[in-house]
This record gives sequence, C-alpha cells and structure tokens, in this order.
Amino acid sequence: MIKRNILCIDLKSFFASCECIERGLDPFTYPLVVANPTQGNGAITLAVTPYLKNKGVKSRGRLYEIPHNIKYFIAKPRMSLYIAKSKEVISIYLDFISEDDLFIYSIDECFLDVTNYLKMYKKTDEELAKDILDTIYQKTKLTATCGISYNMLLAKVAMDIEAKHRPNNIAKWTKEDIETKLWQIKPLSKMWGIGPRMEKNLNKLGIFNVGDLARSDQNYLKDKFGIMGLELWNHANGIDTSKISDYKKLSKSESYSHSQVLFKDYNGDNIKLIIAEMIDILTYRLRKNNKQAQNIGLGIGYSKNVGGGFFHTIKLDNPTDISYEIYQNCLNIFDKFYEDLPIRKVTISCGNLVKKESIQLNLFTKNEEQKNNGIDNTIDEIKDKFGKNSILKASSLLEDSTAIERNKKVGGHYS
Repeated sequence: MIKRNILCIDLKSFFASCECIERGLDPFTYPLVVANPTQGNGAITLAVTPYLKNKGVKSRGRLYEIPHNIKYFIAKPRMSLYIAKSKEVISIYLDFISEDDLFIYSIDECFLDVTNYLKMYKKTDEELAKDILDTIYQKTKLTATCGISYNMLLAKVAMDIEAKHRPNNIAKWTKEDIETKLWQIKPLSKMWGIGPRMEKNLNKLGIFNVGDLARSDQNYLKDKFGIMGLELWNHANGIDTSKISDYKKLSKSESYSHSQVLFKDYNGDNIKLIIAEMIDILTYRLRKNNKQAQNIGLGIGYSKNVGGGFFHTIKLDNPTDISYEIYQNCLNIFDKFYEDLPIRKVTISCGNLVKKESIQLNLFTKNEEQKNNGIDNTIDEIKDKFGKNSILKASSLLEDSTAIERNKKVGGHYS
C-alpha cells in the first residue's frame, strides 16, 4: 500500500470563534459562550472561546457548571453564520487540493490527502499544512489545528491530542508514536471513536488506557462488541486501512433505511427502545423481500439546541435479517460514539443487501440464531394477518415508545 500523507484540520472553538470575529473580538482573550439564553442556566454550552477553555470551562457542558467567579458573554447560536464560514474554509482547501482528496467530516473538521501534491508544491506535508493554516487565518481570521500522519486515524488523533497544544498548531505522528503517544491516552474517551458509554464498558473489562486496549485479545473484544471490537483493537494499534476515496464512493448496492424525528428529547437510556422499534420495521422489510444486510448504520441527531450528531456504519462478517443481531450492532455503534447529549433524531440503515439463501440447519448453525430467526418469522406472520398492532412487545406500552402511534398513522400493515 502506498504511504499516504493525510492532514486532519479542525477549526479551533469554531462556533465561539465565529461569533467573536463577527463582533471584532479576539477569541483568545474574550470570554464568550455560545448557548441559547432562553433556556436559562441549564442551557448547553455549544462552544466556548479558547480564553474560557484555558480557565477550565468546557464545551458541551451546562451554563450552571461555569464557576461563579468567571464572567462571560452569551451569544445565541447562528447556524447560518457557521455554515457560511465553513464554506469559506472549504473553498480554501480546494485552492490547494482536488475535491476528490477532501473529506468533510463535520462543519469544522476535514481530512485532506496531500500525498500527490507534495512534489508539485515542493514542500513537506508539515510545510504544506502550515501554508493552509496560515491562509485560513489570513482570509477568515479563524485559527485551525492540524494533525498529520500516514492514515486518517492517526492524523485525527494527533490533531485531537497534540496539535492544539503545539505553538504552531501542527502535530505529526509516525509509526514510532503509537506506543509512546497513542498507547498513553487516558481516559479512553479522549481517543477518537470511544465515547463515554464505550469507555465504561471497557473499564469493566479492566481496560483503562489505549495501551491496555491494544494489548487485549482481539477475539475476546470481538465476542464482547462484535465487529466493533475488532475496529477498537485495530485503532488502538494505529491500524486504519480506510481512504478518503472510500468515503466519497456512492454505494451502488441496494439499501433500506428508516429515520424518525422524535417528539421530545431522548437520552442514552430510553433511546434504546426507539432503536429497537425501528429495527423491527427494517428487519420485517428485509424478510418480506428475502434480503439480508451486510452493512449496518446508525445515525444520531442531537437536539437543535445542541446541534451535530453522528452516523457510522459497520460491515458484518455474515449478512443477517435477524432483529436481535442488528440491534446489538447498533448498540455497539451507539456506545462507541454517543456523547451524553439530548437526542431528537435516529436513522438506521441496512445496506449492501444480498438475497437470502436457504438456511441449512446443521451442527455448525448456532441454535440461538435459529431460535431468533424462528421468532421473527412467527411475529411477521401474525402481523401480516392481523395488523402491526396485533402483537406488540411489552416495551411498546411504555411512555417513551412511539410504535403504536406510528403504526396507526401509516396503516395497519407494513408496506
């Protein structure tokens, strides 16, 4: 494989910096918080300036968590402003590289593959990164940080862990930095792709830093977390074979998806009920069309007062249409990336669909898999005959469930 030169660039304290720049203020000397003032002291701080971060104030906290002795100004979030500024920065990236070598990860963060541009510019990857960061500041007054490595994972982690603390805002990690820097990351939630919930799950297994994770038995991790467990082990060892081009390819395979905008804020506990109900709809559709999915995707959209979210997919070893299997994989994605913020939208996708082959029951087929398949098929038959609300899980009677009302709105049978 060709050695790549990957840049991961993040706009520092993006929302708060945009608000300061619009007001002619310096985000490194002014105490500004982006939050919705109409929500009172419990409003979530969407962003804080570097000045406040240096005083220990964190983003994505609550206003009441800011120490009383710290004075600050509140700016109401303006997404139209942030989107416009983001487009300005993206146009700068495209002055340096082709769109094919750019992956927009979020409104304030992008990956750039500069491998094929270094000879043309006659610069090293660090020199080119400096030119790009300088241009961003000159044209927008936004300060950016950059991680550099030979794969996307290490570039991202170098940016998160080290670049923001460097005088020039640039950090480059090589293979030699895996043991000395990557493995030292603690707590685990500081590592890209490990959220607070996954951190707790790993802590229960005696895994407290990335080195512990790297030295764990990968088969044991796979048994505990499915395919996600192998990804965790690979990332802990600095292994990432993904390329920017992988993210830019439009999938030509058939896929089913289902999204739901929620009528209230959900959290990490009651959202599981919604995920399970949505999976029931998708797996019913898979089985009715004699399909199985090999790619499972979960997307979470946070409340509009917070903004953002995530969407991630995993590829299964074997395609499936079993509700329980898809649910467990969605929970693994959720635990890995969820940030303990209020949730207002859920998206689930089943992709890379293949025709379901006849199941040959033999000594090598898991009894549990046969059982789950049989239960799903029996429930399908009952619903086909008597309607979707004719048989319900007990959880569908809970206050947080949306299944019964949703079934009434779209009719008695699945389409």
